[in-house]
Amino acid sequence: MDEKKRINESTSAQRSSSSSKGKKKKKRKSTNPFVRVLKVVGTLLLSVVMIVIISGSIFATALTIYILNFADTTTTVSLEENVITSNVSRFMYANPDYDEDDEDSEEYELYYAIKSTESKASWVDLEDIPTFVQDAFVYTEDERFYSHDGVDFRRTFISIIRTLLGDTQGGSTITQQTIKNITDDNAVDGTEGVERKIREIFRAINVEKVYTKDEIIEAYLNVIEFGTSVDEIIGIQSAANFYFRKDVSELNLAEAASLAGMLTAPAVYNPLENPENNRVRLDYCLDQMLENGAISDDEYEEAQQQADELVVYGDYDFTTAEEEQDIPEDQGVTSWFVDAAIRQAINLIAEEKGVTTDKAEEMLYSGGYNIYTTVDIEMQEQIEEAMLDDSNFQSYTLSDDDLLSGFICIDYTGSVLAIVGSRDEKTEIRCYDVVNQGVRSPGSCIKPIASYAPAVEQDLITYSTLIEDSPIKIDTDGDGNKEEWPVNYSETGSSSNWSYDNIPAWQMLARSLNTAPAQLVQEMTPQYCFTFLKEKLGITTLDEENDVNYSPMTVGGLTNGLHLEELVSAYMIFGNGGKKYETTYISKLEEVDGTVIYEQSDGYTQAISESTAYVVNKMMQKAVTESNGTARYAALDGVTLAAKTGTSSEWVDLNFVGCTPDYISGVWVGYNEATQISTSDYQNIGAIWKNIFGDIAEAEEDKDFEQPESVVELKYCTKTGLIAGSSCSSTATGYYKETNIPQTCSGYH
Repeated sequence: MDEKKRINESTSAQRSSSSSKGKKKKKRKSTNPFVRVLKVVGTLLLSVVMIVIISGSIFATALTIYILNFADTTTTVSLEENVITSNVSRFMYANPDYDEDDEDSEEYELYYAIKSTESKASWVDLEDIPTFVQDAFVYTEDERFYSHDGVDFRRTFISIIRTLLGDTQGGSTITQQTIKNITDDNAVDGTEGVERKIREIFRAINVEKVYTKDEIIEAYLNVIEFGTSVDEIIGIQSAANFYFRKDVSELNLAEAASLAGMLTAPAVYNPLENPENNRVRLDYCLDQMLENGAISDDEYEEAQQQADELVVYGDYDFTTAEEEQDIPEDQGVTSWFVDAAIRQAINLIAEEKGVTTDKAEEMLYSGGYNIYTTVDIEMQEQIEEAMLDDSNFQSYTLSDDDLLSGFICIDYTGSVLAIVGSRDEKTEIRCYDVVNQGVRSPGSCIKPIASYAPAVEQDLITYSTLIEDSPIKIDTDGDGNKEEWPVNYSETGSSSNWSYDNIPAWQMLARSLNTAPAQLVQEMTPQYCFTFLKEKLGITTLDEENDVNYSPMTVGGLTNGLHLEELVSAYMIFGNGGKKYETTYISKLEEVDGTVIYEQSDGYTQAISESTAYVVNKMMQKAVTESNGTARYAALDGVTLAAKTGTSSEWVDLNFVGCTPDYISGVWVGYNEATQISTSDYQNIGAIWKNIFGDIAEAEEDKDFEQPESVVELKYCTKTGLIAGSSCSSTATGYYKETNIPQTCSGYH
């Protein structure tokens, strides 16, 4: 009983306890308003934080994608070794000593660098820049240059923030400044400025992975600008020339500090226009060098004394090569060859870019092109020297000598190797030259290309075909009355009567008689000859209205005349199997980033057959080897020469074109005004050519032209011009196309 009561009491106590706990859970919430506000504010703050975190994540993701897009598309910048600033174009020539197995061997060498008249620039290798000059720029512009990887992120971040706020702050490293100058990517303000900075960062990082610090500082010192308010000065070499009339290797410490200090704002801090401002920056540069241990206390004091005595020049004339000014080799007056190459480059750029030649010229002088030329530098210099030697032209010393001349040499692929446009020393840039700008009468030099070659090609004549020395009858005055034409001329200029003899074709050419080509032009028609010159040989100066006639096609009486360049180029067909290549001074033209604008083609026009070319070549050799050949004064020692002389009416123009196994070359002489040339005062045109080019020709590797299998060498009968028979008593050697061998002479003469 008692036990049962105890159990009941225990159970009742448990229920009571449980009921008490239940009542605590259902206790009413506090009605304190302060507590409720705190809870609401906490909730809002937490929501804001979450929004900021989420938005920040989205922004960071978008920014990352944005930046990575730049990384994918803007990081490629090429710092070519010896790259020159983008407003300088370089003319290169092939190095004859280049060895592809030697990693230190240079395939091309600098020939000339051309600049705008408003811009001065010159390249200098790092090894020629003193270490203290390099240090002056490093410790003024980028004191951590040798330790960072292309970007100083602290300075860059500050620069970006200040740019967004509408201010500018220099944060670029030397690597970034180099990239900016080479790419001309120089946006400063707002979003574009930030985008440019981002591009610079990735480009700088990539550049530092590819190039050494020495390569970067070399490029930097050659592309930075040191200009005044009116002069554009590019690179440390030009700055040393301009401000101090020194080579960069001759600068002292104060001069180096002066140049390094002005880069913040060249127009404001240059020593020529603002010497006081420059002195402040000069001192800052020296302080930086001293602080970083680049110079000693003694060197610092010496530099301060140098600064007190600093002499600044400016107004430097880069077009006058004066020894005392120590102008670098590529700063002088351009050569005749470079002038011609500039003209071609302008036309190529205009064609490629679809702009006017004026715009193309501006682009060439300010766009940074690499022009690989075809020049043979030694030959160019040798011919320039020969053209200045009056004894190569005069029969004796003349007190008054204003005879003009031009000379050009081309190889059998159309590459111009040398050109000289005057007998006078060249003192101007891009001056007039008679070779590719002048148009003068070719005289009888027209005969091989306008009549003999087409006639042999058409099988109208062979090497030994007999042609009567007699005139044709044509309407010379347009009045309908036909007259006998043309007359033959002697070497002294007087006319001679026709002999009416039957003369072999080769001898007609060797003696330059006018009757044979007149007969050939009549048979082929002047129109055919005109079309051959224009379409097969690329002659551009022909007059469609007036030159389709006998005199122009027979004796070179053209309305306008020919460029000597085009005349000589046309003769290449006689030494290369009948192929006519385009004539060029440039093998390749490319932009500074390597984009190729033009590359010399190996394509050609087959103007005549290989066999025709060789037969006419052998005919022209007779003009040199025969005692009465008009080109006999040009005969070479040990080297075969096929040549033709050309004399215009009244001895106003004298021309000579010679084909040796390796080269085609030609010379013209005459006066500015149409005036007869005195044959007693001046040497024979063949002798003039030999005086200028003979030594070069005789040193050629090839000594004779290679005879093709399509040409056969046979004896012919001198009385009939046919292949000699057993009964022919007078024979000579002839050369014939395998497809057009004359009949054999019967022996009945």
